[in-house]
Amino acid sequence: MAYNDRFIRACRRQEIDAVPVWYMRQAGRYDPEYRKIKEKYSLLEICRQPELAAEITMMPVRKLGVDAAILYSDIMNPVASIGIDFDIVKNIGPVIDNPIRSEADIDRLTRSMSSVIYPIY
Repeated sequence: MAYNDRFIRACRRQEIDAVPVWYMRQAGRYDPEYRKIKEKYSLLEICRQPELAAEITMMPVRKLGVDAAILYSDIMNPVASIGIDFDIVKNIGPVIDNPIRSEADIDRLTRSMSSVIYPIY
């Protein structure tokens, strides 16, 4: 695949030959290949497998010839990195196992976050 830097050049306010087109992941729901992957993997499973997330991100770039894509991810992913367990329930959305309701819950996050940022080996 040839490297297309039109989007990057536009972001830098450099000269471009055409207005860049970028692609939002949600629009991929039209794609039979995407739907097939979604039958096998949940959103969180895809997000936790970089190769699979990258493949889904690149599908429209290859198929539609757009100039850029948004990395396949979910807004809830940072929540997991600070120690909050959740699941994305079909037709409901994110469900947090133990919502933050007390100072102790906040203290638990601080410890979880520090272990993510500074792993203890």
